[in-house]
Amino acid sequence: MTVRSESSSASPDMRLFVHHRTDYRFSEPQDRVVQLLRLVPASHIGQNVVDWRIDVDCNARLRLGRDGFGNETAMLYIDGPVHAVSLAVMGEVLTQDQAGMVAGAAETLPPVLYIRATPLTAASEPIRALAAEVEGADGTSLDRAHRLMALVHRRMRFVPGRRIDGRNAATAYAEGEGNAADLAHVLIAAARRLGLPARYVSGHVLRPAHQHEWHEAAHAWAELHIADFGWIGFDPTADRCPDDHYVRVAIGLDHRDAAPVSGTRTGGGSEVLDVGVRVGIEG
Repeated sequence: MTVRSESSSASPDMRLFVHHRTDYRFSEPQDRVVQLLRLVPASHIGQNVVDWRIDVDCNARLRLGRDGFGNETAMLYIDGPVHAVSLAVMGEVLTQDQAGMVAGAAETLPPVLYIRATPLTAASEPIRALAAEVEGADGTSLDRAHRLMALVHRRMRFVPGRRIDGRNAATAYAEGEGNAADLAHVLIAAARRLGLPARYVSGHVLRPAHQHEWHEAAHAWAELHIADFGWIGFDPTADRCPDDHYVRVAIGLDHRDAAPVSGTRTGGGSEVLDVGVRVGIEG
């Protein structure tokens, strides 16, 4: 599947190339594999998709669509016997620094919906206490959002490559460490306690010193809806608002709504999943 669009940006600040591979290996042949893919970014102000391609290494059917959050999706159907599946994503995106502000993106749901907690983002007593530290501080809602991001960044140690294993925000915060998804969940849980609509974002980030390396997972951050500004991205892993180093792919209430790949299989045995992500300024 190939996606192409013409850039509407007169002077892009960054040209990013994304390579994302997902490999499944099964201990026994599978009768059928069905996967929901949220791997395709959309163009909006500050982000223009020039070229984007998904390749599958076996005979498969793809059905394109859009989910309730406005994410571009593809349903992948593979009939067995299936011993292994490899997905390869390659894309080129032009980005500009918008100071984290999101504009021109598909918005299918009202901000108030993103106040609702989920099992992954329910606020424990320690997370409520974290939100209370910010709630009593002076300043605007935007100031409080920045302070909250900085607190999560300081209180939690980022562990790159840690697998998404269904840990919720309360467990991650209690352990004091986690991957990018864990830190995003904690920020979202605390922000909702402050009455700020907050949502999960999956995507990619350029780390200039590591652009030739493969990483074990895509990136994740949060977006908070701030009065008079709209949606603004906050990345507690890096303690900064997303800039032209970021490619925004999918959103949701939590990781499960925006996971790059999820689905089911029909067949016995076990599976081994291997993910590799590389973002650079060279194709």
